[in-house]
Amino acid sequence: MAARTAEKYAKYMFPTVRTLYEEPIVMSRGSGHYLYDEDGKEYLDFFGGILTCGIGHANPKVAEAVSKQAHTLQHCSTLYIIPGQVELAERLLGIVPKGISKFTFANSGTEAIEAAILMAQIATGNDEIIALRHSYSGRSKLAIELTALHNWKQGMAPSGNVKYTHNGYCYRCAFGLGYPSCGMKCAYDLEELIRTSTRGSIAALIAEPVQGVGGVIVPPPEFFPIVADITRKHGGIFISDEVQTGFGRTGGKWFGIEHWGVEPDAITAAKQMASGAPIGALMARAELADRWTAPSISTFGGNPVTMAAACATIDFMKENDTKANAEAMGARLTDGLSRLQRKYPCMGDVRGKGLMIGIEFVKEGKEPAAGLLLKVLEGTKRRGLLVGKGGLDGNVMRLAPHLTITQGEIDGALSVLEDSIAEA
Repeated sequence: MAARTAEKYAKYMFPTVRTLYEEPIVMSRGSGHYLYDEDGKEYLDFFGGILTCGIGHANPKVAEAVSKQAHTLQHCSTLYIIPGQVELAERLLGIVPKGISKFTFANSGTEAIEAAILMAQIATGNDEIIALRHSYSGRSKLAIELTALHNWKQGMAPSGNVKYTHNGYCYRCAFGLGYPSCGMKCAYDLEELIRTSTRGSIAALIAEPVQGVGGVIVPPPEFFPIVADITRKHGGIFISDEVQTGFGRTGGKWFGIEHWGVEPDAITAAKQMASGAPIGALMARAELADRWTAPSISTFGGNPVTMAAACATIDFMKENDTKANAEAMGARLTDGLSRLQRKYPCMGDVRGKGLMIGIEFVKEGKEPAAGLLLKVLEGTKRRGLLVGKGGLDGNVMRLAPHLTITQGEIDGALSVLEDSIAEA
């Protein structure tokens, strides 16, 4: 049955949408922290729908809220006031960083990022944008241009409005330096980029606090305070792209940027905000949002069913303190991986925050070992564990279990990882 479905998928679908594994898995259902394929095999999900199902598959609280709303009002568009948008905004107001007070909703992280860039250009009167190297923003034309990973680009003529500054990738420092003696050259280089590659005034810097697709890259503590100050010095706003890092994923905080002590001017969010319902959100300071006055509508953005899913998701996260569990279980997972790293030198770097962790697989001399990672992925699949991959060279394993994951499941996953790495 699964083979027939896979054959039809290959026949009907665009080839641009990639799947994992030599034989892709055909999923049929999910429950809690587990997924089940069409043949009934069970998998412990350590990638969470690409960091989307933060509180488990088919979460009863969310499913009940969606069902109730679907039987009440499914759709009416933004031509009318949707009460669920106000309810969600009030929930968000209680958890966002200081200064953020206005909200607008869309269908995806990509749409939220597009809206953030437009708002920044309107509010500042500038049009040039700075993105980080190794960034990923989605698959619209602008989002692809903001993405600084060559393998995600095809057939696109750049506008010239986007420039790429260095990220804080200490394991592979672009300047060949070591932290902390480097003097944070990667961050201060933004000043030189703006002075030599732009007109001197920019609209925004957009950055993921922890770069996901780029390989779970975590910059040093000084990085974001420096680049945020330089951005504002040159007329721009700082947009924290929290599509993957938001809502407790990085442990102990609601939003990833809070770990760096920086107050963003705007935040983009999506993914686990609504447990898999299609959502995107732009959250901003009022003085920025209020300058966007031209008419705008969104047919599906902020629809009643998705708003119900998001409200239920945030309520569940608060009631169960999932951000605290992400911090504790993330520490347990990181400690276990560090023990494995001492045993297996091919695990060149283990990094991350909370339950957003990457393992960079290498050969001697830090040479990327993408082939080795693929072998490990096949091994974890056979043993019933699902993980992801990323990085510019495709050699970074991405681990993002549900925020409600347990100690027993963490320990079981570590055992599978060790067996799979040893085999590979």
